[in-house]
Amino acid sequence: MSPATAAEPTPQAVFDGLIASVGRARLREELEVSTIPAPGGLAPFSYALAADVNPARHADDSDLGTGRLIILFDPEAPEGWGGPVRVICYAQAPLETEIGLDPFVADVAWSWLVDALSARGADYTAASGTATKVLSTGYGELAAQGSGAQIELRASWTPLDDDLAAHVEGWAELLCMVAGYPPTAEGVAVLPPRRGSRG
Repeated sequence: MSPATAAEPTPQAVFDGLIASVGRARLREELEVSTIPAPGGLAPFSYALAADVNPARHADDSDLGTGRLIILFDPEAPEGWGGPVRVICYAQAPLETEIGLDPFVADVAWSWLVDALSARGADYTAASGTATKVLSTGYGELAAQGSGAQIELRASWTPLDDDLAAHVEGWAELLCMVAGYPPTAEGVAVLPPRRGSRG
């Protein structure tokens, strides 16, 4: 075994380094973040976080935004990833019904993710995703809920560096923004949160 081969880090060591960088992310105080079991079968190594908007800092009658972040690592760099690491994120929050009717609200949600990652200097490639707005109206026993709307964003991208802190911070910023909090970066539009009580 050559010295170069002996010094090469194992896949587990590389993955451990990636997850260590996640712990260095500076997250917004509006979020409660926890580690959750990662889905199996997607990659040899995986790690997952869940986050919810902190109810103590949100209006009493507001629903909470919620999100998930999954980090996948496959040393074989699967085709389509563009690298050995893939980040998958999910963010969801209710909206005012009038905002949900806006035909451009999905475009705005996607731009928030792109802007949040850019603002934190996260380098990535092969980004893809969907932004979905859902409109609903309650009937029968649920008629008191009236009409409602929500926005959901599912996205994935391949980091171009081994430090994932900026990517985690971008996801956290996205989640706060879809929940109605103003962005920490200036010059980014924000949608108002849903304020109507339910039930």
